Amino acid sequence: MASTGGRLKDKGSRLQVVAAGATAGLISRFVVAPLDVVKIRLQLQTHPLSKSTASADLGGAPLYKGTLSTIRHILQHEGITGLWKGNVPAELMYVCYSAVQFATYRSTTLLLQRIPGQEGQLPPAVESFVAGAAGGAAATASTYPLDLLRTRFAAQGNERVYPSLRRAVVDIYRDEGLTGYFRGLGPGLGQIIPYMGTFFAAYETLRIPLGKLEMPFGTGDAAAGVVASVTAKTVTFPLDLVRKRIQVQGPTREKYVFKNIPEYTGAISALRTILAREGFKGLYRGLTVSLLKAAPASAMTMWTYEQALRFYIGLGGTDSAAEVQGV
Repeated sequence: MASTGGRLKDKGSRLQVVAAGATAGLISRFVVAPLDVVKIRLQLQTHPLSKSTASADLGGAPLYKGTLSTIRHILQHEGITGLWKGNVPAELMYVCYSAVQFATYRSTTLLLQRIPGQEGQLPPAVESFVAGAAGGAAATASTYPLDLLRTRFAAQGNERVYPSLRRAVVDIYRDEGLTGYFRGLGPGLGQIIPYMGTFFAAYETLRIPLGKLEMPFGTGDAAAGVVASVTAKTVTFPLDLVRKRIQVQGPTREKYVFKNIPEYTGAISALRTILAREGFKGLYRGLTVSLLKAAPASAMTMWTYEQALRFYIGLGGTDSAAEVQGV
């Protein structure tokens, strides 16, 4: 296996970067799928946290009290497959998302390095923030319909809202039009730009220093990915919750596990309603499991991406290792 040396983020051909990103997304998504389902269920739970469970108006929906409680409930009432609901659109999303994200990240990095008068002069953290934000925004916008489908399938209980992925695509277009596939895109972009910018800036800053330490995988890639992910996720989590709530709006809003989700007219409306009914803590429902998911997912994504890219560069020979031409 060829060693690329230096910063791996601007190495390899476009095809190698896309393949490595897709590989990383495919593997990491399958591993963390159950935690993703749990996170979505907790985010969609709307009873006020300040009230006792006895007085909470659940509208016949289950009451999830935490990560383990939610996992047990899903296993008991929906079986093991319940923890992988929405995994097909999610796998498609993660593969496409990772491929677009890393390809855009690489291209933006190379563009920034060629700014007239600024060649190689931008601080690494600034370069990584801009490239990471661009990659996140491009990947989010291009894969958003799959993200919405993933959320809606994960929100289904034993009552099937959509019997199949094909039926979901057809029904959403028939009942909600083309814009139905992009519900919540605004807060999605509002969250992902600072999230990915912060993530990549922290990752590139920490990867080399942590690489000098004795790590289980031999590099600091995984550890840097964990720290970067936890930091970025905590800062931007409320917008992620709002996105999930808006994604299940529409004519099927009262057919999911939680049938009492309020009707929101937009991101600002959702934020105001959540603060009024659920308090400030309501904006952070599911944060714990989100961090539990984000840490191993990001660590696995970054580590797998680095290893896959080295592997694909090795397959291409030494010429590919030096190929950084063309954006």
